Amino acid sequence: MKLDTSTVNALKRYAPQLETASLLEKILFWIMIIFVLAGFPALFIQHFEGHYVTGMRDNVFWGVYIVNFIFYIGISYAGALISGILYLLNVEWRKPIIRIAEMITVISTILGPIYILLCMGRLDRLHHLVLYGRIQSPITWDVIAITTYLVGSIIFLYLATIQDFAILRDWKGLKVGKWRHPLYRFFAVSYQDTPRQRKLVHRGMTIMSIIIIPLAVIVHSVLSWIFGMTLRPGWHSTIFAPYFVVAAVFSGTGVLIVAMWVYRKLYKLEDIITEKHFKYLGIILLVLGALYGYFTFAEYLTNWYGSEKWELELIYKLFDLSEFGWMFIFAAFVGVLLPIIIIAVPYFRSINSITFASFVVVIAMWIKRYIIIIPTLETPLLPMQESRIEYIHYSMTWIEWILTISGLAVFCLFFYLYSKFVPIIPVSESSSLVKNPEEELETNQDTHHDKDKI
Repeated sequence: MKLDTSTVNALKRYAPQLETASLLEKILFWIMIIFVLAGFPALFIQHFEGHYVTGMRDNVFWGVYIVNFIFYIGISYAGALISGILYLLNVEWRKPIIRIAEMITVISTILGPIYILLCMGRLDRLHHLVLYGRIQSPITWDVIAITTYLVGSIIFLYLATIQDFAILRDWKGLKVGKWRHPLYRFFAVSYQDTPRQRKLVHRGMTIMSIIIIPLAVIVHSVLSWIFGMTLRPGWHSTIFAPYFVVAAVFSGTGVLIVAMWVYRKLYKLEDIITEKHFKYLGIILLVLGALYGYFTFAEYLTNWYGSEKWELELIYKLFDLSEFGWMFIFAAFVGVLLPIIIIAVPYFRSINSITFASFVVVIAMWIKRYIIIIPTLETPLLPMQESRIEYIHYSMTWIEWILTISGLAVFCLFFYLYSKFVPIIPVSESSSLVKNPEEELETNQDTHHDKDKI
């Protein structure tokens, strides 16, 4: 495949990202490796000792593992929705950030279900879910939906990257390990950038964008039904599906902005990822924050007004500062109002302030998942009497803390390693090499038709 001047210039711009690693990168890399390795002893202890080493008991049978599962699956949807919608609308400013969004989708969807495995007590019976799973169960729906969503997300990311694989395969100036070139050739699958190939990739991306957007909504709706289809206080709600979807995109947009800021600083991309990208995504964050705040208000107002005994007991726990009050204030007020104020007021609106607001949103949304699960499980319909306090109230043990931090380290490590294998900014989107494939093919066909007439 012949590379034009603009493509070569783009490659030279991003080549240092692939070829070398700064001292800061090496330090961060080994910190992530240490946290990942720290999770293995905790995993072995939990495997051999059982769930007794965690804070989960008969009453609170779901803990922080399910919190992490919902959180990671949630942030994956923002990447799918943002990248899919911006691609369909052919928004020009999407180009520098679309790969980051796609990576969030795939990595989060892989990592989230791992926490389900950590929450299960009998992994040797995992295959029973396939053999004896009941289609009436929302959990079975969730497995099917997430598996389909993961496959679709991987295909979407691959189609968006295949042109860069071919460019990296054919550029002789890339100074990387010899083991990489066979991988580039393998993933490029003989792509030669012909008009027909560009048309097929373009059509494939369009089809996957159309599929991935409703699929993302469906998956998180199904996830919410695991809670909404029970009779437990705080869960049995008709608005849980849209509530979960909005919260997922809200937190995912925050992760995307934070990831943009990190890569911008790490790889010196200030001229590529500009203030415009942060402001546009900040506006999206503002709108989502307003929607999420509305759903939160509607959810708790109707529960309080209904005055059912167990619903009120749960709400009292959420507003009690000695129990979950501070968490609730941070998740429902600080995490919503702070980003709205920062982004709505032009004086406060800057790259760093938008990133800070996004970081607060990410923390608030993790806490929100926590106070959705734990307080409800601590509020059973049948009161627990003469039971030890640790069987009624949940608290994370060091095993759960380590495995949670290890999961975050794995998330960051996957992000970093992928960015060292393929440029974080799509080369094919950064040059004039790729034009509109539909128009180019039609022009090419018309030219041949005219020649045949002559």
